[in-house]
This record gives sequence, structure tokens and C-alpha cells, in this order.
Amino acid sequence: MGQFVNAKDAIVTDAIDGLVRSSGGRLRRLDGYPHIRVVTRGDWDRGKVALVSGGGSGHEPAHAGFVGPGMLTAAVCGDVFASPSVDAVLAGILAVTGAAGCLLIVKNYTGDRLNFGLAAERARAFGKRVEMVVVDDDIALPDLPSPRGVAGTLFVHKIAGAAAEAGADLDAVKAAAERVIAGTRSLGMSLDTCWVPGSPREERIPAGKAELGLGIHGEPGVEQVAYEGAAAAMSAVAAKLKTAMGEGPHVALLNNLGGTSELEMAILARDLAASEIGARIGHVIGPASLMTSLDMRGFSVSVYPASAEEIAALSTPVPMTAWPGCDALGEVGIDALPDGLAPIAPEPSSDPQTEAFLRRCCDLLISAEADLNALDAKSGDGDTGSTLAGAARAMTGALGRMPLADHTQLLRAIGQELSQTMGGSSGVLLAIFFTAAGDAAAGGHDMIGALRAGLARMQEIGGAEPGDRTMIDALAPALDALPDGMGAAATAAREGAAHTATLTRARAGRAAYVGEGQLRGNVDPGAEAVARLFEGLAE
Repeated sequence: MGQFVNAKDAIVTDAIDGLVRSSGGRLRRLDGYPHIRVVTRGDWDRGKVALVSGGGSGHEPAHAGFVGPGMLTAAVCGDVFASPSVDAVLAGILAVTGAAGCLLIVKNYTGDRLNFGLAAERARAFGKRVEMVVVDDDIALPDLPSPRGVAGTLFVHKIAGAAAEAGADLDAVKAAAERVIAGTRSLGMSLDTCWVPGSPREERIPAGKAELGLGIHGEPGVEQVAYEGAAAAMSAVAAKLKTAMGEGPHVALLNNLGGTSELEMAILARDLAASEIGARIGHVIGPASLMTSLDMRGFSVSVYPASAEEIAALSTPVPMTAWPGCDALGEVGIDALPDGLAPIAPEPSSDPQTEAFLRRCCDLLISAEADLNALDAKSGDGDTGSTLAGAARAMTGALGRMPLADHTQLLRAIGQELSQTMGGSSGVLLAIFFTAAGDAAAGGHDMIGALRAGLARMQEIGGAEPGDRTMIDALAPALDALPDGMGAAATAAREGAAHTATLTRARAGRAAYVGEGQLRGNVDPGAEAVARLFEGLAE
């Protein structure tokens, strides 16, 4: 696997130029490439206190992504995970500092403290008023005398930035920053380390494990724990934070460390609200990528007991798209379904033989989940087995409220259940199949005739025919052979499914977008599911 970079030595300069060019003039940079890489506000007039931060690159959007009104005045960018030079920091200070002075916001790493600290001394020799604060919010290593600065730095950027934007003097801006630093606590967890460009990827975290408390440069954490899902991961982080949190309500910052999908981050937001510290969190920033570690598949949570004034500062809009805003953490709002969509539950009835048959069908589909997913991965998105198994599990749970003794209503009820619980086009098509079969049964058709009518309606709406490389290639011959018994239907379904492996062009479904090289020799997963179902029932 590669990375979208050009020359290794140009990674940071290329990224800065891309950021500045796409900012619409809101950002500028200093001359001095490649040693001096400083991003500044395009509208800055030195009339207020300047906020300068920075450090190693690889944490984007931090720090340059937060340069703008209400946050940073300038960001000084080092190489990936390396502190910028003293001259680069000094250039940034001198470029933006006026009579009101400058506050340096530095994360607690030796290189950053030394380079920013010496630059501050040299700037003072130039007659500039410069103060520095050091962020040390990481609680991963409780016995460490000098904790690391991580994503809680964003609280400082925003609250101190709001104060500076409002015209506060340097002492007040520094005091606001120090107050936030004193109360902020952060902790991260990841399933994998990050990939530093130009270096081999470190395989430190084994499969089935997550690392708690690793640093934003990939430094090892305090321990590796068994990974048992998102809720358990968030619970482990919340338990550590709980012991370090102050009194009163807190604002939480839910940070994507770079390689976690937005879908996963939304799940983690839900789990944060449900965790043992959820009741103490009144507002949340994110989930969003704020202080990343390249492509690390992890997250971090930062908490701070913000006052009403500080919540207002965190909530004040800024034009930088990297800042996601600060919102109240509330309950899930639920609106009633529109008229006509609320399900009308059929009258339940009992029929042990029918229930046993349906349970057998569901068990067969559930047992085939992994095999069908693997088969689908060769020609689709690898979820056919999970889609069918999920619907089967939902159907198993619904049997107690099904009209099992009335097969006409049962077919309709199955269609309704699938329309609610089964995703994708296959869910819609099978819902049509069973609903239409129920309607045909109500019109006097026997079960086989009703199922054939359901197939005809499914083909009419879905547009697929035998030979199009879909489940119909197995379902149609199976229903044709069903009058001769389940064994004959199973044989016909298997032959139809096997035939799909010879079809190198699909005319329906997602496989229609796949080249013939990926289709040749692989059975269509929908047809395979039908074949396995009939074979299992015939045993």
C-alpha cells in the first residue's frame, strides 16, 4: 500500500502550499522554504495579541488548519513528527507580533519546549513581548513527571484564541490558556500504529488487541488490552478519565487520530454518551479529525470542566473548516413515522411445524455468513452474507409475533419484516417477493404458485432475468423443480448457481460494475445463498 505523496523531503512544503492555495486568500505563508515553514493569517494587522503554535507535521489539521480569526495567528510546521527549528519559530513570532505581544502555545515535548523557548528568548531580545504556555494534558502515564501534550491543546487554541480576538491583553490571554491547561485531561486508544512516510510500518499491536494511551507520534501506550468492540474501548478510556476529571460538568473533545472512519467515530460518540462519564459531559466537540497521528486507526477523548463563558468561547463560530464547533450532548430525538408507514402487526398464531421450518431457513443463512461474504468480496463489497444473516437473525427474533398458522398472512408479514430489517437492494427485492407471494396466496394460489408469482413480481420490478448473474439464476429453476420435491429443487438451485460462475458479465446488481476477470470462475453470492438454502432444507 502506498501513500499520496511526492518526494519525501517535500511532504510538508507540498502540504502547506496545498492548504494555502485552497484557502481563498485566508492564509499566507512566509518565505524561507524549505527550512522556514510558517502559515499565517492573511488578514492579520498586529493589533491584537498573536497566538503562535506548531510542532511536528503529521497531526493535520493541527496546527495550520486552525490558523484564522478566533484561533491561531500563525502555525510553525516542522518535519513529520519533528519540532521546527528555532529560526522557523522566531520567524513566525516576528512576522505576527505587534505591540500587544505574542503567546506561544507549545505541546510538552522536549524538542518543542527547547526550540520554542529559545525562539521566545531571541524574540524578546528583539524587543517583542512574548509569553509561553506548555500543554501537558495526556494522562496515559500517570507517574510521568512531564506528561505529553495531545489533543487537549485544541481547547487552549480556541479559548485563548477567542480571548485574543475579543481584544484581551497578553496577561489575560495567557491566564485563560493556563486555566484550560490546568483542567484538561486526555487519553487515546488505537488498533494500529501510524505509517510514517519513508519508513516501514511498525507492526506493534497484534490482531485482537488495542493499545491504550499511545502517543500522537506512535509512542507505545501504557498497556495493550483485548479489543472487544467500540463500547468496551470507550469504556476503558472513560474509566481512566473518570479518575482524573475535576468536579462539575465537562466539555469533551472526541478526536479521530487519523485513520478511523466517520462511521466508527459516530459509533464512538454514541458510546461516549453512554459511558460512565457520559452523564458529566454537557457539550462535545466533534467527533472530528483535530489532532491526528497520520493514519493511526484510533481515537482520543479530551475533557475540560469549562465555565459558561468558556463554553461560549468554544461555541463561537470561526471560518476554519477544521474546527467542528461545540454542541450540547443530548438525547436521541425520535419522531413518529409518517401515517401509513407505521407497521400494522398481524395477529400472532402458533404452528410448530412452520416455526421449525423458518428457524431452519434462518439458521442455514446465518451459518453461511462468512462463506458468502468471502465470495461476495471477489465480485462485490463483501457483505452479502452479513446482509442475509442479519435479516435471518431479525426474523428469528420476530417469529413469536408472526401469524404462523395463516400462511397467506405469514408471507406478507415476512415481506414487511424484511422491508424493515434487511438493507440493500436484496432486502427490497425479497420484501417484494414475499409480499407479492402473500397477495397471490390471498387470490387462491397454492404455496408454489404463490412463490412463483412473487418471483415474477420481483423480476418485473428488479429487472433481472435468468442469465443476468443474480440470485434468480438459482431461485427460478428451484421453484420450477419444487413440485418434484425439495431434493429436485436443491439440485436445480445448485446447477443454476454453478452456471453463474461461467457468466463473465452481470446485467444486474453490483457485479454489473465489475470486470469479467473478477467474475469468471466465481459463483454469484446471491445464487449461492439460494442453493445453500435449498440444499440445507433437502437434507
